[in-house]
This record gives sequence, C-alpha cells and structure tokens, in this order.
Amino acid sequence: MATEAQGLRQTRQALTGVVTSARMQKTIVVKVTRLVRHALYQRVIRVSKKFYAHDEEGLARPGDTVRIVETRPISKLKRWRLAEIVARRTRVE
Repeated sequence: MATEAQGLRQTRQALTGVVTSARMQKTIVVKVTRLVRHALYQRVIRVSKKFYAHDEEGLARPGDTVRIVETRPISKLKRWRLAEIVARRTRVE
C-alpha cells in the first residue's frame, strides 16, 4: 500500500515573483503578480499576492526574480520554499 501511495504524488505548484523583503532569517517575502480578466468589465487587471517562502541559505535579495515551490507548512505563514533565483536585481539604488 505504501509503494502505491508514493507513485501517486502530485507535482508541486510553482510560482514566479519578485522578492520584496529579505530581512528575516531564512525567510523571504515574494510578490506574485498575475493578470486577471475583470468579471463584469472584461478589462485585464493586475492582481498581486504576497507569499512567505523559506530561504535556507539566505541567497535571495530584494528585487530578485525567484521561483518558489509549494511545500509542507514550515511555520504559521510559510508554505513555500525557494526553488531557484531566476534573475538578479539589475538596478542599484
């Protein structure tokens, strides 16, 4: 029975977004923006959502574009972990 359950595991959901904060230890805040069509007016609008993600090595910096993957609950708010850094921040402030 246990071997059958291992084969049925679903692929984890992945999202791409921009790091807005990396001030916490081993935690980053990622802003994911997606385009949604308005139900009544049919206009395309941008909808943003904030996700807390686990960053074990502390590699991500604010402004970086990252890919996060769904994982088991790590804390009260963290249900995602850093999979990879897609692009580094290019603008220096």
